[in-house]
Amino acid sequence: MNTVQTRNDTRHAPSATTGSTPADRTDSRVLLPRVDVIEDDAGITLLADVPGVPKDQLELKIEGDTLTFEGAIAPLTPGQLEPVYAEVRVPRYRRAFTLSRELDVAQISASMKDGVLTLRIPKQAHAQPRRIPVQAA
Repeated sequence: MNTVQTRNDTRHAPSATTGSTPADRTDSRVLLPRVDVIEDDAGITLLADVPGVPKDQLELKIEGDTLTFEGAIAPLTPGQLEPVYAEVRVPRYRRAFTLSRELDVAQISASMKDGVLTLRIPKQAHAQPRRIPVQAA
């Protein structure tokens, strides 16, 4: 059963240059984080690799049937030092998914640990399997 569909299929994707986001919009490219999608009877879980993104720089949005998350990468530099050379030149991650109507977007939960964003999206009550008891006559 397809309950989630990805909207981005390339390694780099163009970014809009307007609107409020956690990142500075000077570069129009974003990194597409790798995401595992796990479905069970009660809903889906998305596990997104977003290393270097602090919790306060992560933005999650639902617009219609689209779930989008974006996060700014915070470079780990001690004190007031600035890097002379950096291999990561794209300062943000972004990914968008089209969600099935059988998912309950009002009940989404999110957590972050060790650079992995975990999103849990339960299915609507009518979409979850249920047992029907058989009565003896």
